[in-house]
Amino acid sequence: MELTLLGTGTPEGLPRPGCPCAACALSVGPRSRAATAVLVDGALLLDLTPGAVLAGARAGHSLAGVRQVLLTHPHDGPPVELPPGLPAAGRVPDGRELAVISGHRVRAVPMDAPGTGYEVTGPDGGRLLYLPPGGAPAGQGSPRTGSGGGTTGQRPYDVVLADVLGRPEALARLRASGAVGPATDVIAVHLDHDTPPGRELERRCAAAGARAVADGTTVIAGEYHAVPVPPRRTLVLGGARSGKSFEAERRLEAFPGVVYAATGGTRDGDAEWAHRVGLHRERRPATWRTVETCDLVPLLAETGPPLLVDCLALWLTDAMDRAGAWDDEVWARGGHQQLHDRSAELARAVRTARRPVVLVSNEVGSGIVPATASGRRFRDELGRLNTAVAAECEHVLLVVAGQALVLKD
Repeated sequence: MELTLLGTGTPEGLPRPGCPCAACALSVGPRSRAATAVLVDGALLLDLTPGAVLAGARAGHSLAGVRQVLLTHPHDGPPVELPPGLPAAGRVPDGRELAVISGHRVRAVPMDAPGTGYEVTGPDGGRLLYLPPGGAPAGQGSPRTGSGGGTTGQRPYDVVLADVLGRPEALARLRASGAVGPATDVIAVHLDHDTPPGRELERRCAAAGARAVADGTTVIAGEYHAVPVPPRRTLVLGGARSGKSFEAERRLEAFPGVVYAATGGTRDGDAEWAHRVGLHRERRPATWRTVETCDLVPLLAETGPPLLVDCLALWLTDAMDRAGAWDDEVWARGGHQQLHDRSAELARAVRTARRPVVLVSNEVGSGIVPATASGRRFRDELGRLNTAVAAECEHVLLVVAGQALVLKD
């Protein structure tokens, strides 16, 4: 099954008309994107968009052989004129299946937002899942599971075209059900100006195990290609309010069953701290499981779903409390060695971790020197801990003003 992406952007296109934002200013020439539409084997057109005939011609394809045009989402812009020779655009009711004269079978997948998703099976057996912008499969199941979670026995899709950056949890659901497997080609479409084009777009897609392609790209379902594989261990560094926690959480939103290890614990009577913790919880997907602990070594030793640790600075605070490291005399008598042994144990656990791990830590030492010996001790020990953990991670990021800089890749 041959898929030609006539466009890969949102219905408004990219750049958005009249938008002065930085992402739109950069989305020119080869980085511009028309509204997402897909031509399947030259016979089936998913979404009718302005300039579809010209987009097909630029990609080396004619729309003269199109036998069916299907819509996925309400079009908020002006009506699109049907090019001469194309059949009238329609929509398959949710749950119904359509047989196209070209030999393709199309099943409508109910969404949790306005619009319709389509599962397309080609004459050669290739399987495509195409989701509308802002849409995810309705219910707890996926297009290939029932409400009870049982699979239909079908193999994973060859290609998935979805709003990966806008609805990453849709991809997490598909992975949890087995509809997306290790060899599935996940391509991000309906791309908007929320993500700058170029290397940052590629980085965010790769973190989700997906990729972005240019308008006019042709993809062969089932054809081997290098599927982006997220690194097993990632360290995300940053200062206060830099966006480091948001960046770390975003890296795992497209994966199911994430375990969130919160090292901050609870602070009785501290309303401001409770408010901070509440904001973090509201931001996380409902399917994530939260564990409030500083005992990270057993979690790192377990196999299972991805683990997010936020953060190592609070873990170090707890470790210094246990070692009595804030007191100069205790520090000199053995607290120093006790803390270093525990930090080394954590670094070893990161090295041997088999599950995907994302760790968050504060980057300190770039500002005012702490006024107390204990404050300087904490600064120094956190720097050493960050260095030790970074050495065991394949991927290290530094987040500054919400911008992620790749330090190690």
